[in-house]
Amino acid sequence: MAGKNFVDYVKICCRSGHGGAGSVHFFRDNKTAKGGPDGGDGGRGGHIILRGSKNLWTLLALKYRKHVIAGHGGYGAGNHRFGADGKDVVLEVPLGTIVKDFETGEIDCEITKDGEEVIIAPGGRGGLGNSHFKTATRQTPRFAQPGEEGQEKWKILELKVLADVGLVGFPNAGKSTLLSVMSAAKPKIADYAFTTLIPNLGIVQYRDMRSFVMADIPGIIEKAHEGKGLGHRFLKHIERNATLLFMIPCDTESIQKEYQILLNELKMFNEELLDKPRVLAITKSDLVDEELKELLRPELPADIPHIFISSVANIGIQELKDLLWKVMNEEPF
Repeated sequence: MAGKNFVDYVKICCRSGHGGAGSVHFFRDNKTAKGGPDGGDGGRGGHIILRGSKNLWTLLALKYRKHVIAGHGGYGAGNHRFGADGKDVVLEVPLGTIVKDFETGEIDCEITKDGEEVIIAPGGRGGLGNSHFKTATRQTPRFAQPGEEGQEKWKILELKVLADVGLVGFPNAGKSTLLSVMSAAKPKIADYAFTTLIPNLGIVQYRDMRSFVMADIPGIIEKAHEGKGLGHRFLKHIERNATLLFMIPCDTESIQKEYQILLNELKMFNEELLDKPRVLAITKSDLVDEELKELLRPELPADIPHIFISSVANIGIQELKDLLWKVMNEEPF
């Protein structure tokens, strides 16, 4: 069910409200037969607003809501009474949501903070009442300003998972198992490729009540940047992770070769990903002894810190947390 509930792409039509028209009215009472203009302004149309929420992790609530329509502004009235503003529509979205214009593909905004609000379709301005148009030579203006039309725009909302550490590796590299051991997350784990079909997030508890967020990204395969396997659908989630943890099993044919393939896929998708801090974890290390580990070390990449771990045997897990914390906070080794 989790896979069906995870939605990271929706297309919606946003229709903001029209502004209310200004009023044409003149002051009248039992003592004043021909008073001056006192028409009030119209209210503004309702906005379409996005609000970030740390309690959401999917765009599921918007999947079947194709049209979002805000209220229209009220008309102005006599005695300088303003029309009511149209009712705003507030859409709560998970942190990491990007808003794009459907026609141009340009990015309008990104929601990255809890409670952050962005107007993606502003309502039309209310029209001015006839009292604004009174002059020395025009004492009784018999016109007012109409309200401004609202906007109708198709928007694309795209979610990119936000996390401190993103797990990068081939299918069955042990990413889901590591996440389940280091956090309270319960991702699906099985002995076949592409067990993980959606990004899973877990909060890793660290020393002194500190914590960080880890994301299990579905496995990468060679030529994923061309759309093979899960391709672009989940490579994008890696873009929003501060630190990348490469995971390669110790029983793979060549650790160096597998690492270069993973690195190349990230480079071909987005070269800026190579600027992120990286850590290499050699998984399933309970299958080898210290002598074999020493034989493996020469083929490990020299430009990033590495560590041997085993999620099943709980080997090197605390040391991995320490290493990740140092890298995330740029502490000296």
